[in-house]
Amino acid sequence: MSTPLQDRIARQVAQIPRSGIRDFFDLVQGRDDVISLGVGEPDFTAPWHIREAMIYALERGQTTYTSNLGLISLRKSISKYIAGHCGVTYDPAREILVTVGVSEALDLACRALLNPGDEVIYHTPCYVSYSPSIVMAYGVPVVVETRVEDEFVLRADDVAAKITPKTRMLMLNFPTNPTGAVEPLEELEKIAALAVKHDLIVVTDEIYSELTYEGSDGLKPRRHHSIAALPGMKERTILLHGFSKAYAMTGFRLGYACSPPVLTEAMMKIHQYTMLCASIMSQLAGVEALENGAPEVEKMRKSYAQRRNLMLRKFGEMGVPCFPPGGAFYAFPDVRRFGLSSKDFALRLLEEESVAVVPGSAFGTAGEGCVRACYATAIDKLEVALERIGNFVSRLQ
Repeated sequence: MSTPLQDRIARQVAQIPRSGIRDFFDLVQGRDDVISLGVGEPDFTAPWHIREAMIYALERGQTTYTSNLGLISLRKSISKYIAGHCGVTYDPAREILVTVGVSEALDLACRALLNPGDEVIYHTPCYVSYSPSIVMAYGVPVVVETRVEDEFVLRADDVAAKITPKTRMLMLNFPTNPTGAVEPLEELEKIAALAVKHDLIVVTDEIYSELTYEGSDGLKPRRHHSIAALPGMKERTILLHGFSKAYAMTGFRLGYACSPPVLTEAMMKIHQYTMLCASIMSQLAGVEALENGAPEVEKMRKSYAQRRNLMLRKFGEMGVPCFPPGGAFYAFPDVRRFGLSSKDFALRLLEEESVAVVPGSAFGTAGEGCVRACYATAIDKLEVALERIGNFVSRLQ
């Protein structure tokens, strides 16, 4: 008698849940009446000069493989950009690996560094890929919950309480998806000291670092700082970044990892046997983005700031508490007072008002009681969506 196929699935894969974001994305497919504030994707098209660089690459017949590490021209551009943006310098020849999106870079970091049973500390609410990436590398996810009452700041004391002899890695994401939180420098310095003291590798996902709203609409000034730039941290940090969010290049599937040579080499070994290299056309578009894309990034950032402020004002008028996000393009309103779970709130909003948001529970138990509403949506649609949400919550009240 043959074994049921379900029983043949690898244990570490069988235990991973489906993405809560994608579950709601699937619900709105085929429904023209729905305004989606669900999937975290810019509503902008990648700037023309970046698309033109990809078209020109095709016209020139640049359709080959590249070095496993990526085009040296792109790695040089990344090195220059990260030095200016994050304040830390990487050798383009040995310390930068170009990947198929930041998701691949995250997977490579986990698989290159974790042995079975190694513990990885990460903070929630968080992007849905972090825990599965740890599990698929046979690691053990260890959660530190952040709280809306604390502005979703990750406290060093809370991290310290989770460190054990098995702790191998600390995973950070600031600005944070889904909350938009930005970590204060003084707390980041304490976390860096913990990493040095306990000899931890830090993986920092900074994909939203260009999209911050310092001082916008009364928000206390918060500037993004990369932990990789702090004293003693470059040699124990893997900095992940990419092009999807700031440059609206989601479909280009282009990211990168910056790290010490021995870690870059380890990740490259896995990359060369699985992905081989990122698309050469995307890489050439990436060069154009880094060298000439800053004006368009700033235009998009200002537009997101306008939408952010609209969303905060409207939620305030509804009487729905909402933490003012310091970065990224998500609002994370608190819906606990309506007596519904975040999933039930999101399902009823979709059914009754045709607006899609993501339940906070999709981002970990610390997200329960909130929903994620992405404001990377055309402002006219955003205004209609907020009017519908207002109608919905007025009925609940």
